[in-house]
Amino acid sequence: MLGWALTFLVIALIAGVLGFGGVAAVSVEIAQILFVVFLVLFIVAAAIGVVRGKTPPV
Repeated sequence: MLGWALTFLVIALIAGVLGFGGVAAVSVEIAQILFVVFLVLFIVAAAIGVVRGKTPPV
């Protein structure tokens, strides 16, 4: 999912350089939403791991 966020960020940067303001704005919004979702899922997974007391696999 983080890969998708980075992909939309790159699309937004390219669209911004080329002058496509609408496409850049939409891509930035999608990248931000995906990043927040990824961050929330990471925090939830980390909290569950701490509560269960399991160590992460190596």
